[in-house]
Amino acid sequence: MDEWVLNPTAHTALDEILPCVDNATAQQTLLQSRDVTHELVNLVDKIINTVTNRNLPPAAGSLYYNQSGPLMPVLCNPYNPNLTTRSCAPGEVPVDNAREVWKNYTCQVSPAGICATPGRMTPTIYGQFEAAVNISYGLYHYVPFLVDLQDCTFVRETFTDISNQYCPGLRRDSKLIYVGLVMVSVGVMLSLILWVIYARERRHRVYTKQFTG
Repeated sequence: MDEWVLNPTAHTALDEILPCVDNATAQQTLLQSRDVTHELVNLVDKIINTVTNRNLPPAAGSLYYNQSGPLMPVLCNPYNPNLTTRSCAPGEVPVDNAREVWKNYTCQVSPAGICATPGRMTPTIYGQFEAAVNISYGLYHYVPFLVDLQDCTFVRETFTDISNQYCPGLRRDSKLIYVGLVMVSVGVMLSLILWVIYARERRHRVYTKQFTG
């Protein structure tokens, strides 16, 4: 196990059960997931800025649904254009709680499908935004962990913790068991030697008595 942790590319027995990919491939997967998240958040924010947060007239056609009321916050993009991580700016809502925040900006619709109460989104639009947030949330929170599984980083860290926390005690206990077994073996061997000596001495005495008798 220690050999594989130190050199995961070496051919060991763990290769048969841990099909790890190289780090470059894993990092490419991570960058692609970040790119998808970045573009998806940009698309959501574009719709918010150009449709939901604008008081469009009925002449806007399908983009008009009588949206009104306080402006809803845009979604925080966790990545910069170069795909490095970024912090949320004031007025942005994080991916983690965007769904709860945006519920407050949902209107009630009339039979015609437009807002009958103040709000920036119809329930249908909210559902579409919610689906986009769910995808972004999954990519942002779970892909890094899956990438760690892909290149076996998680497995190496787990094995390292096991080796550091449990193996020293296991090695110490194993040595004690080994020493105990050696002592038992030596004791058995000495007993056999003494028994052989005793048996020969006893046989010698019997022969001596018979000869002198």
